[in-house]
Amino acid sequence: MDSTQHEQDENNEQEEFITEDDVLAEVPDDGDQPMDDEDENEADDTVGELGAGSSRATQDNSLQSFPNHKSSVFAVAAHPTQPLAVSGGEDDLGYIWDITDGEVIVKLTGHSDSVSCVAWSTDGDLVSTGGMDGKIRLWRRVGKEDYRTWEFLTELQGPDEVMFLKWHPKGNVLLAGSNDSTLWLWQLPSGNTMQVFAGHTGPVQCGTFTPDGKRIVSACGDGTLILWDPRSPTPVFKLTPEDARFNLDGITSLGVNPASTLAVVGGAAGGVRVVSLTKGEIVGALGGHTEGESIEAVEFIDLTTGGSGTSIVATGATDGKICLWDLATMRLRSTIEHSDAVTTLLAVPPPKAHLLVSGSADRTLRTWDARTGALIKEHQGHHAAVLSASLGLDGSVVVSAGDDSTCLVFTTEPEEE
Repeated sequence: MDSTQHEQDENNEQEEFITEDDVLAEVPDDGDQPMDDEDENEADDTVGELGAGSSRATQDNSLQSFPNHKSSVFAVAAHPTQPLAVSGGEDDLGYIWDITDGEVIVKLTGHSDSVSCVAWSTDGDLVSTGGMDGKIRLWRRVGKEDYRTWEFLTELQGPDEVMFLKWHPKGNVLLAGSNDSTLWLWQLPSGNTMQVFAGHTGPVQCGTFTPDGKRIVSACGDGTLILWDPRSPTPVFKLTPEDARFNLDGITSLGVNPASTLAVVGGAAGGVRVVSLTKGEIVGALGGHTEGESIEAVEFIDLTTGGSGTSIVATGATDGKICLWDLATMRLRSTIEHSDAVTTLLAVPPPKAHLLVSGSADRTLRTWDARTGALIKEHQGHHAAVLSASLGLDGSVVVSAGDDSTCLVFTTEPEEE
């Protein structure tokens, strides 16, 4: 694409992106409604189907397995509303599969190196796979009858190696971080490049849209954090290790609070910083993890009755610890632990928003009560490290991906007798 065409596309798309109505206009309303009681009952029924006939040994309490990958599974994502998951692995393949019976819905081919990240669009009608080959491939749902038929849509190129994929919370806009220090933004289904952000000096290992969809936060392996306006290639603000208070020896994880006002950033040397996105400055340093142990996951938890969700954050690290912080006081509430590195953290949505699910290199996942630090359930069945996990069916199940080439499905809480 030449620069003139790029600018033209950019101008055409920018206005669409930043106003919520216009972004929503990209996704025609097909009558989908928020989940009501009947839908919740259907979700419960699906969980019941998952458990039916499941008689596993005590060391494997999964409801369903997906063993089709031939080597390590690096990424898994549960569909926003349906009993489906997408997974990607070292075998250069992705799969869309049914979490109730493990049936392959679509084999996602076309990558020439490991599929390192996967993501569903917010409405669940598009799915993306990102690879170490620099390719991002997209498939879309065919028809409105069900979610069993998918077609290849397009391949996006630009990144050197895809580090993460994130969809805009309100429309079909896809964000990707690259190993070559760039950050990319595309409009779908057209595949037009909306923006290429250059401002990092190392691999852009983590990034996300703010929950309100108005900004992008990204961080790189060299330790730089940048806040972007999606319409502009110029940073809103940038924090670098040149500020000694922000020297984290490289940034490995980040999370943004539901109000889109704070970012919590985890570093390779065990440091955690709280950054005000409105002021562009560090407002706290959290020091509960072992020095030299990388912070691998950051997750906000809503323990407030009002739903502000701004005060509690969980950080998980290679020291096996999960620290629960009260951001109102910048103090440690409690510490819970795995016997090996924590690889992923997931906050269960309301009405069970007090639950936190963790995945670990110790081969287990665990559901915790974040209010008390109590262990609710241990999820067993993997024979190697849990590398990725995702919540499905409104948080009632967790789908995991392992270094043992297998994906497993568990109920988040203990099943009722």
